[in-house]
Amino acid sequence: VKNATEFGLFIGLDNDIDGMVHLSDLDWSVSGEEAIQRYRKGEMVKAKVLDVDVEKERVSLGIKQLGGDPIGEGDTYKRGQQITVTVTSIETGGIEVKFGEDDAPVTAFVRKSDLSRDRNEQRPERYAVGDRVDAMITGVDKATRRVAVSIKALEMKDEAEAIEQFGSSDSGASLGDILGAALKNAAKE
Repeated sequence: VKNATEFGLFIGLDNDIDGMVHLSDLDWSVSGEEAIQRYRKGEMVKAKVLDVDVEKERVSLGIKQLGGDPIGEGDTYKRGQQITVTVTSIETGGIEVKFGEDDAPVTAFVRKSDLSRDRNEQRPERYAVGDRVDAMITGVDKATRRVAVSIKALEMKDEAEAIEQFGSSDSGASLGDILGAALKNAAKE
């Protein structure tokens, strides 16, 4: 690392050639401004050559490209997939969560309306930073690198499976009735 600027890192390559890692090519999961704080002048780093512009005498490098994009590559995350998320921030409109590998976590925002099926439970303040919660992926946008996550969708899926297993929706039985009957049957056995 030769220098850190507001645009990115200047890296010295062989034969007195300099390359630049733009802020956006430092890390998949944190902002460039946050990621650049990790690097020091004189430090040795590995980078991937992204582009060589001979006319402008520029070499574009990337550090995040050395590791795979947790969202963009393959089908690591799919719609309908159940995941366990960790709450990282409580906001007025919902909660920010992270999940995935520790070295490449994915950050998502769970809107208030997706916190619970029960409107009384759609309060972000019910959660605390560090809480681990089961949720469901409801959408993956590879272009914008956003993953939509919902706790409510998982609750609805679980309820639908319980009704399918223990009773029918047209019987008029609620989930509480069905689970109560299942627990009584289990207690008798």
